Amino acid sequence: MSKGVIKKVAGPLVIAKGMRDASIRDVCRVSDKNLTGEIIEIHGDEASIQVYEETSGLGPGEPVESTGVPMSVELGPGIISSIYDGIQRPLEKIVEQTGSNLLQRGVSVPSLDREKKWHFVPTVKAGDKVVYGDVIGTVQETDVVLHKIMVPKDADGEVKEIAEGDFTVTEDIAVIATEKGDKKVQLMQRWPVRTGRPYKTKLSPDMPLISGQRVIDTMFPIAKGGVAAVPGPFGSGKTVVQHQLAKWADAEIVVYIGCGERGNEMTDVLNEFPELKDPRTGKSLMERTVLIANTSDMPVAAREASIYTGITIAEYFRDMGYSVALMADSTSRWAEALREMSGRLEEMPGEEGYPAYLGSRLAEFYERAGRVICLGSEGREGALSVIGAVSPAGGDISEPVTQATLRIVKVFWSLDAGLAYKRHFPAINWLTSYSLYLDSVEPYFDKTVAEDWSALRGRMMGLLQDESELEEIVNLVGMDALSAPDRLKLEAARSIREDYLHQNAFDDVDTYTSQKKQHIMMTLILDYYDEAGRALAQGAKVNDLISIPCREAIGRFKYVAEDQIEEEYAKIVETLKKECADAVARKEAF
Repeated sequence: MSKGVIKKVAGPLVIAKGMRDASIRDVCRVSDKNLTGEIIEIHGDEASIQVYEETSGLGPGEPVESTGVPMSVELGPGIISSIYDGIQRPLEKIVEQTGSNLLQRGVSVPSLDREKKWHFVPTVKAGDKVVYGDVIGTVQETDVVLHKIMVPKDADGEVKEIAEGDFTVTEDIAVIATEKGDKKVQLMQRWPVRTGRPYKTKLSPDMPLISGQRVIDTMFPIAKGGVAAVPGPFGSGKTVVQHQLAKWADAEIVVYIGCGERGNEMTDVLNEFPELKDPRTGKSLMERTVLIANTSDMPVAAREASIYTGITIAEYFRDMGYSVALMADSTSRWAEALREMSGRLEEMPGEEGYPAYLGSRLAEFYERAGRVICLGSEGREGALSVIGAVSPAGGDISEPVTQATLRIVKVFWSLDAGLAYKRHFPAINWLTSYSLYLDSVEPYFDKTVAEDWSALRGRMMGLLQDESELEEIVNLVGMDALSAPDRLKLEAARSIREDYLHQNAFDDVDTYTSQKKQHIMMTLILDYYDEAGRALAQGAKVNDLISIPCREAIGRFKYVAEDQIEEEYAKIVETLKKECADAVARKEAF
């Protein structure tokens, strides 16, 4: 450990001298107030320390001590359902200890409860050979999460002793005889947050992360282990999209990082998540969720650390073989923390004052996602999907953070303020969004849902693009200038927008749509377009076809319960054919 003294204080940056024996990324204790900091730069015996707590009142000459270890998180039973700040301090425990809702400086509370006992059930016995990553036992952490205790790094060998019973996270549960001697294993292990956890093999992203959100699953799917960005201006629904994904996505564990968002938004999350019912289990969503709360009024440096804390916790559960979804809201606030620290270090700025290494830091974060074969002899498969919200000022996606993000991620869900003002949610613009996973995951949909899934999606997307071109003509010369087939095309596109892409997150039925129901809804809308097109070719009037009564039934199909969709679909198709035939008959009678 290296000891020094403060030379200079510049906001969250402290310059300390006498730190020649320290190493970059070491955690430090700053001043007698015992503030937590991390060395980010060293010149000679001077170290630049990023302090994760408020530095007001600090002055030259106060002591600084390096702990000699990098910024790390504690991984073990007790993480699920916890609410942490950006450096994994348990906020609820701090409130209990201090009696204040305000985060006080220098408070030191272990990330994992040192007194609570967990019931450990071994899955190996003495004499078994184990390697790094093998599961040696389990703890039932919540009703829905089975926490797997894995062999830590450098502990390959033979199990010498293993116990069963109730233990705290710091008590020994096993002894493994390794080449370097006996290694004691606890329920808890530590991992440096800026180092990605290793895995055996990264797999191809060819399985979709099913979300039940039609515009996402059908139009712009994300793969399991994929990365997506949700940029949009204030009020366009970024948080609602992330909440829906947290609740409905095909993931067993959710890690939600509130990175620099307003305090009232984070308060809403903290209040809502415990009340949300997990649709799979009927239990509280918090029983499979970890929340990291780092609001805009907390120290800016801790904001920078929060996404690393979150993704390390997410990797840990991925290594157990779980599918994990991580929501970061928002990476723009994280980038602002980078910009402030870069300015304090007097580094050469890049575009709009952001550091020149903004893109590489974003890439380091997003590349830790993936669907992998985990370490260990059993070949578990785990996935970590990352969805990052971006909050460009004024919705201007040409700004550096959005552009740097788009160069990295494979899915771009472009939130549109115009759609949000029209109360069209999710406000994902179908003309400016894209998914580069589409070619990879469409074979999955064609094989597991329906053979014509990709063909139906392609036709719907084509109609929406044609609508965009036709609307320019309508705006110039009016609807009467369009031919009857083009007017019918506009109506079909309107049905796609209003009846399919629009989804009500607050309706018990419409909030989630199964893949089977999505396929039937696509088929139904295109059935209308095809039947009406045939009737039009036989001489029916376009106004009659646009106003046929079954259009209302098509529009309300989204509210039909899953167990009634096939029966209701058959009724609507029968009615549709009859009403189109009647429209043709009216023409002949006339």
